[in-house]
Amino acid sequence: MPREISLADVPGLVGQVLGTSEWITVDQQMIDTFADATLDHQFIHVDPDRAAAESPFGGTIAHGFLTLSLLSAMNYDCLPKIREQTMGLNYGFDKVRFMSPVRCGSRVRGQFTLTECRFRGAGLLMTTYDVSVEIENEKKPALTANWITIVQFDPKDRPADA
Repeated sequence: MPREISLADVPGLVGQVLGTSEWITVDQQMIDTFADATLDHQFIHVDPDRAAAESPFGGTIAHGFLTLSLLSAMNYDCLPKIREQTMGLNYGFDKVRFMSPVRCGSRVRGQFTLTECRFRGAGLLMTTYDVSVEIENEKKPALTANWITIVQFDPKDRPADA
């Protein structure tokens, strides 16, 4: 997949995997920082000794929402830039499922399949991705989601056939 594409190219990419990100290591510092930011200090995330003794995970695990929030970094890492884009927005998720815990020290990466795109208004393109966050050396993904984003562009750049 090229690093940059035209707005007119996007509809022809529906159904294709547009990118797989580099691996991101989820370490205790990342987990603790996220816990501080979200005020979620449950022991399974921030207390390695207690999590090892009292949880089925053998140590701390990342917050599910931490894993979900890494989608932005994964997106920037691997999806092609749309030349005409002036801004991107999160619209939301139709479905998010946390399939497997991300143990501290694990590496994760995202894979993005474009499943839908449609032009809305004069300068907006709504895109939907099936996203899977893989955990290195694990069979089940950390999460799966249907992520909806909006690409804003100057209306003069709208493809003629859109």
